Amino acid sequence: MQVQVNTSNGIDNKESLERWAGDYLNETLSRFRQDITRIEVQLSDQNSGKKGAADTLCMIEARITGREPVAVNHHGLTQDEAFRGATQRLIHLLDHTMGKLDRHEHRDRETIRKDLDATAG
Repeated sequence: MQVQVNTSNGIDNKESLERWAGDYLNETLSRFRQDITRIEVQLSDQNSGKKGAADTLCMIEARITGREPVAVNHHGLTQDEAFRGATQRLIHLLDHTMGKLDRHEHRDRETIRKDLDATAG
């Protein structure tokens, strides 16, 4: 899974941030590794250096094999809070999206319950 981190002018330490974010996302999203080809992270300072509540925005887009990309965002007081919040939202969205795909793909399959019902009668 390829991870790309983009930052706005108000965000520092791009190289170390990119390395840390890549490691964190590869570990956190490891169960989706077969389904995700690329992750794009965009961190931006919404208030451009002015102090204010929740002025850091993190947007994460995941490109899923054979599907449209999905994206989430999260505002936080710090880069870390915004990034981790967006990651948790992405996990929830991927669980929901992949669960729907699993239910759809297995809908036509015979289940054990049907086989047991047939033998019980």
